[in-house]
Amino acid sequence: MLKVLGEHSPSQLSEGASRGRQVATACSGNYATHRAWLLDVLRGENVVLCRTSALECHGLFPGYLNEKQIDVYSLDRGKYENINYFVVDTFDGIEVVHFGGIACTSINQTINDMLADYDNIDEQSFIEGLGSYYFMNGESFEGLDIEPRNMERFNAVKDWAIGYWDED
Repeated sequence: MLKVLGEHSPSQLSEGASRGRQVATACSGNYATHRAWLLDVLRGENVVLCRTSALECHGLFPGYLNEKQIDVYSLDRGKYENINYFVVDTFDGIEVVHFGGIACTSINQTINDMLADYDNIDEQSFIEGLGSYYFMNGESFEGLDIEPRNMERFNAVKDWAIGYWDED
C-alpha cells in the first residue's frame, strides 16, 4: 500500500477514496534520497516507475526539493492525486529493472519513452539525466540503444545535455 501523507486511519482512507476524494502520498522531503522515497511510497503497488521518477531511481536526476509528483505506468488509474498514471494495457514490452522490489523502466526504456513524448515531459529532468548518463559513462552515450523513431530528437538534444554539466 502507498505511504500516505498525513495521519489517516485505513478506514478514513477507504472512506475518502469511496467518496471519490483523492489522497496524496508522502513527499520526498521526508527521505534521505529520492530513491528511498519512491521505494517506500510505491512498495507493494502494481506499477512501473517511468520518466522523471525512473531517472531519479537510476540516480541520473537528483529530483526536486520536497517533490510530490511520481510518474508510473499502471494498468489502471489510481486514486493518488500526486501520481501521474500512464495507463497501459499490459507491462509486456516495457523493459524493466527492479530496485528493492519496485519495478522501474530501464535506462534505455526511460530515455526512449521521454524522447518519444518530448513535448510532454519534464525537460529539465530529461536534459540533466541525459547529461548525467553521458558523464557517468566516460563521456559517452555508448550503451544507449536509441530507437530509430527517436534518433532525430536525440541528436537535437544530446549536445545540450552534454553542455548542461560541461564547465568549459
